[in-house]
Amino acid sequence: MQNPLTRLARLGRATAAALALLGVGTGATLAQPRSDIVVGMAIEPAGLDPTVAAPVAIGQVVWQNVFEGLTRIDGEGRIQPQLAKSWTVSPDGLVYTFDLAENVTFSNGVPFDAGTAKFSLDRMRATDSTNPQKQFLANVVSTEARDPKTLVVTLSKPAANLLFWLAWPASVMVEPGSAATNRTQPVGTGPFKLGEWRQGDRLTLVRNETYWNAADAPKLDGATFRFIADPQAQAAALQSGDVDAFPEFGAPELYAGLETDDRFETVVGVTELKVVAGLNNRIKPLDDPRVRQALMMAVDRASLVEGAYSGYGTPIGSHYTPNDPGFRDLTAVHAYDPEKARALLAEAGYPDGFALSIKTPQMAYATRSAEILQAMLAEIGVTLTIVPTEFPAAWVDQVLTRHDFEMTIVAHAEPLDIAIYGRDNYYFGYDDAQFKAAIASAETSLDEEKRLEAYGTAQEILARDVPALFLFVMPKLGVWDARIEGLWHDEPIPANDLTSVSWRE
Repeated sequence: MQNPLTRLARLGRATAAALALLGVGTGATLAQPRSDIVVGMAIEPAGLDPTVAAPVAIGQVVWQNVFEGLTRIDGEGRIQPQLAKSWTVSPDGLVYTFDLAENVTFSNGVPFDAGTAKFSLDRMRATDSTNPQKQFLANVVSTEARDPKTLVVTLSKPAANLLFWLAWPASVMVEPGSAATNRTQPVGTGPFKLGEWRQGDRLTLVRNETYWNAADAPKLDGATFRFIADPQAQAAALQSGDVDAFPEFGAPELYAGLETDDRFETVVGVTELKVVAGLNNRIKPLDDPRVRQALMMAVDRASLVEGAYSGYGTPIGSHYTPNDPGFRDLTAVHAYDPEKARALLAEAGYPDGFALSIKTPQMAYATRSAEILQAMLAEIGVTLTIVPTEFPAAWVDQVLTRHDFEMTIVAHAEPLDIAIYGRDNYYFGYDDAQFKAAIASAETSLDEEKRLEAYGTAQEILARDVPALFLFVMPKLGVWDARIEGLWHDEPIPANDLTSVSWRE
C-alpha cells in the first residue's frame, strides 16, 4: 500500500500553528542514549492477557515482549518459528508435529514443554473459553504431548492458516499456574516481565533476566508505556521528551511538521487497520441490502480520507487491505453517487430518508470520520446522530457483545480477518451462505491458487452486500527519537515489539 500523497503535498498542509506547537528547528539538546524507552499509546489495555479478551491494545503491550507463541509474525509479516523450532505437516494437511525449543522457562521459573503447549491450546479452544480467536482451533480434533519437546495437533480438516493463527497474540503460550491471574500479573516466556502498572497513566516492563533465548535477548533494560489519548497531547509529549516514540501517532494534521524536525524519525508504514462503519444488519432499515448500498454510495471515500486523516490512507471497497494475499480493488462497486443513492432509498421505501445513530469510540480517527459521514449522509436525506462511546469497555459491551447499536465505526486491526463476517452472531448480524462457503474454501484449501480465488470471491460478496461501509486503511504514522533503532516500520499485526529496539550511540 502506497500513501497516495506526496511528501510535498503533506508539507503543504502543515499549518503555522502546528509548526509552532512542534517547535521545528529549536535545536534543543538531545539526551544521551539510554537503556530504556518510553512508548506512547492512545488506548490503555483493560487487561494484560490477550488469550481472554479481544482489544488489540493488550497485544500491543505484551505480545513478544511478555508472551510468546509457538510461531510468530515478524515485521515484514512473515511466519517465523518461536517456541516451536520447526514443524512437519502430513501430506493431507491434518497432522502438525511441532518440535519445541528446549530449556525454556516462564518468568516465574516454571519450565515450558509440550504439556504446557497442550494446556494452552486446549484452554484456548475449550467450551467455556473467552479467547477472542477460539474459532481458529475449531477444527482441532486432539492435541498430544508425545514427549516433553514434541507436540502433535490433529485436525478434522485442513487449516491453511494454522501457523499464521498460532502466531497471533490470542494464541500465546501461558503457564498453567498463572493463567487465572495473567490479566493483571502476566507471566510469559518473553524477554520482559511486568514491572508496575499505574492504571490510567503508565505501565512498565523490566528485563527478564532468565530469558531463555540468549541469541535474541533484548538490548533494552526496560520500557514504559504511556497512555495518551488526545492527539495534541501526544504531540506535546514528543516535543517535551516525555515520550520517546509514538509508533501510531494520532494527529495526522500535525505529522508533516514532525517530518521536518530532524530530532525525529517519521515513517509512513502499512497496516491492517481497516476503518469500517459497521451496520446492524438485524434491524430495519439496515436489513435491506438496498439501504446499505445507498449508504455506501453516499460516501466519497477519497474526501473522507482527506478530511478524517489528512489524506493519509487508502480507500477500500471490501474488508481487505492491499497488503493481503489476493487483494482486489473493489472501490468501484457502489462508488460515490448521491443521486443513485437517493433513488435506491426511494426504491427501498425511504424517499424522504430516515434517521440513524452511530456509536463512535473516542479515538480521533473515529470521531472525525463520523462527523464527515454525518455530512455526507445528510445529502441523501439520512440524519446521523453521533453517540460518543467509550472504548474499549462500553463499545465492547454495547456493540460487540449486546449488539445494541444501529451503526458504529472502528478500525479492525487483525490481519486477514475477513472471516469475521461469517461468524455466527457477530456484531454485524450478517449471514450469507455464499460468503461462508467462500471463507471455508479459502481456509481449508491447500492449493494456493484456489485459496486466493476463494478470498477474492469473499471480498466481492462483501462489496456487493455492504454489511458495513468500507472506508479506508489507516497507515502507520510512526514517529520516534531519531536515535532509536529497531521499531517496526510497518504493522502486519498490531504490535509494539521491543525485542530488537536500541539507541544509537
